Amino acid sequence: MNDFARRMLSLDRRLIFLLIAIVTLLPLLYPLGLPIRVSPEVRKIYDYIENLPEGSVVLLSLDFDPSSKPELYPMAVALLRHAFRKNLRVLGMTLWITGTSMAESVVAQAAQESGKEKGKDYVFLGYAPGGANVIISMGQDLYAAFPTDYYGAKTAELPMLTEVRTLRDIPYAVSLSAGTPGVETWYLYGKEKYGFELGGGCTAVSAPGLYPLIDTGQLNGLLGGLRGAAEYETLIGIAGKATAGMDAQSATHFLIIVLIVVCNFFYFLTRQEGRRG
Repeated sequence: MNDFARRMLSLDRRLIFLLIAIVTLLPLLYPLGLPIRVSPEVRKIYDYIENLPEGSVVLLSLDFDPSSKPELYPMAVALLRHAFRKNLRVLGMTLWITGTSMAESVVAQAAQESGKEKGKDYVFLGYAPGGANVIISMGQDLYAAFPTDYYGAKTAELPMLTEVRTLRDIPYAVSLSAGTPGVETWYLYGKEKYGFELGGGCTAVSAPGLYPLIDTGQLNGLLGGLRGAAEYETLIGIAGKATAGMDAQSATHFLIIVLIVVCNFFYFLTRQEGRRG
């Protein structure tokens, strides 16, 4: 038994790396469907969108770039699917120039998947420089802030925006943010000045700093990291990349725990033999 323990402790570490790679990859290709508990802060965003009257305009600001895509892109997909399923109209935009094409792609793909029409059911404004100044300008005159949408159409002539002149005409906004400008910028220069309700989404490392804003009512709710995206997928009943990612993460964590327990067991066996010797 002790010889076996020594052989196990001397295994080539590359075998462990290979085992972890396999355990990580398989759930991504074939999701396990592990149960996910939905947190209150995620459910608040879902409930608010669920209770909006049909035809309401929801603003979705995709304030991130490709480096944060693994965590925030699945949030955008889930939110768009929910909004379009509820026959809400989506006003998409970004405050990050590096994420413009990616933001346009996710909005357009979700709209096509739901059979929605550009200019009527959704509008993608694109990017305008200025960060907080863009939000202030939209609060005063959306047509002036964005004379044309991403595709070059005049915003004043788009059917969806005939009754949306400023941010005061939008009941709900969600910022999916990887930094600044992002959720806090929308709160400071948007919600407080123009009175719309605000939800947020962020990377897991940023979530602890934003949770206090929920307790004070500054944020309606928050999607935190890949887990927040997976929880939202659970609520809308459509498992996506976030759910598969959480399966892979859980399987990998389980394997690491097993390896720690087994290796410690073998270590103590060899240690006891050394003491007896």
